[in-house]
Amino acid sequence: MKRLIIFGATSAIAEATARQFATRGAGIFLVGRSQTRLQAIAEDLKIRGASMIAVRCQDLRDVSSHQSILDEAAQTLGGLDAALIAYGTLSNQKACEESVEKLLDELQTNAISVMALCTVIGNRFAEQKHGVIAVISSVAGDRGRASNYVYGSAKSAVSAFTSGLRQRLGAAGVSVVTVKPGFVDTPMTAAFKKGALWAKPSAVGRQIAAAMINGTPVIYTPGFWRPVMWIIRSIPEAIFRRLPL
Repeated sequence: MKRLIIFGATSAIAEATARQFATRGAGIFLVGRSQTRLQAIAEDLKIRGASMIAVRCQDLRDVSSHQSILDEAAQTLGGLDAALIAYGTLSNQKACEESVEKLLDELQTNAISVMALCTVIGNRFAEQKHGVIAVISSVAGDRGRASNYVYGSAKSAVSAFTSGLRQRLGAAGVSVVTVKPGFVDTPMTAAFKKGALWAKPSAVGRQIAAAMINGTPVIYTPGFWRPVMWIIRSIPEAIFRRLPL
């Protein structure tokens, strides 16, 4: 896995994952919205051992850009072995309840554009008969909760989509990894009070890199979220709807 493209490369989780591959000497193509942050991350990855680094500043909600990004990355790196999709926003639930426009915008960012990008990458990797696609979903997608069901719905759609994509592409030798993080201490969650359930991006990045290398179909990170979410999914609806979640 020597040639990697990362979408949403300026996120803390994406950066931590990129460092794992940089130390292995991978060539990495970074895509994000901030040119300044992309350049800073690129310089860091060079120092850590990346064999080649290139960047492209792009708003990935523009699905018409996806094909050209892949083409540029493949040409720059001499091919592609893996892709990590790590961009998204933490939806303002109240704002989405009050505005259909805001609701649709969040779904475009966190679900529709991600699924569109998965489709373009999947078609390329199926044609070349190898590759790994890792997509960051969330434990929030395992069951809708009143406090964040717009975000959770988007992540649920991504999880279902990648499940089907994994089944479709398996015969072509392509792995699809669905990543379900719990609470991660990143700039996106800076306003949240932190506790024992919160993980550092570095730990999550290590687990994502390992899952990509091993072709693990679904990972919860940290791993304790798997039994936690099994319990939450198992709560009867009559009880669940009364819970202050």
